[in-house]
Order: sequence, then C-alpha cells, then structure tokens
Amino acid sequence: MLDTKFDELMDFPCAFPFKVVGEAHETLTDRVVAVVQKHAPGDYSPSTRISSKGSYHSITIRVTVTSKDHIEVLYTELAAIDGVRRVL
Repeated sequence: MLDTKFDELMDFPCAFPFKVVGEAHETLTDRVVAVVQKHAPGDYSPSTRISSKGSYHSITIRVTVTSKDHIEVLYTELAAIDGVRRVL
C-alpha cells in the first residue's frame, strides 16, 4: 500500500481530481472511467487533453473519495491500466 498523508491533509468525503497520462488510444478514457466506476460509482465526465505531438492523452476526472485508502486504491488501479504512464 502507498504511504501517503491524505488522511492528515483532507476531510472526507471530498472531491479529488485524478490526472491520468497515457498513450493516445481511443479507449483510454473509457478504461479510466471503468476503473473509477468500480470503486466510486457515479456519473463522470472526464476532460481529455491531447499532447502537442498527439502521442499521449491526459485525462482529468474528479472522484468523490471517502478515505485515504480509497485514494490509494484508485491511484494503484488507475496506474495498472495498460498504456498508462503516470497518475497524478
């Protein structure tokens, strides 16, 4: 598990933005939303930005998280998506 200080810095539940950077692929946004839906079901409308060369997509999605562990699980599972390079 990750060793974060989210529990000391935040009051839960709260909206938390995740930024997922991955290889440009038409299904990347859908795969990000699918992971989020598994852990925090809801209605999501992520924003996507395309890198200047078009090689990468940056997807920002705001999720209502309920605990430090909730954030850490989402970070871990989002990072495990095929083609994802970073989760910020």
